Amino acid sequence: MDVRSVGAVPTEKNPHGVDARKLYDTKDAVIVHITLRPGEALKLHATPVDVAFYVLEGCGVVEIGGERQECGPDTLVESPARIPHRWTNESDVLFRVLVIKVPRPTESTRLL
Repeated sequence: MDVRSVGAVPTEKNPHGVDARKLYDTKDAVIVHITLRPGEALKLHATPVDVAFYVLEGCGVVEIGGERQECGPDTLVESPARIPHRWTNESDVLFRVLVIKVPRPTESTRLL
């Protein structure tokens, strides 16, 4: 059994400059925990695989393919492969989301 807490996993350097921690990384899937402080945002980007986002805490604005929607805790958002997307924290509290990529990408994410 492998058990880990978010706080025990180091933040990985990323092009968005935000707190991103890879919680799960196998040949089949990747799960990343992202925390956005008030005013922080991910850069617009496209992933080579489908992505599912699960909101853990706070309220964030997701933009996928030009559509925008505010999402709160216990919300699942699906984002198709190669469609531009990003998250923004426009609130005054922390926003935390899990990013689930299945299958594990074999190509890099493309910043736009």
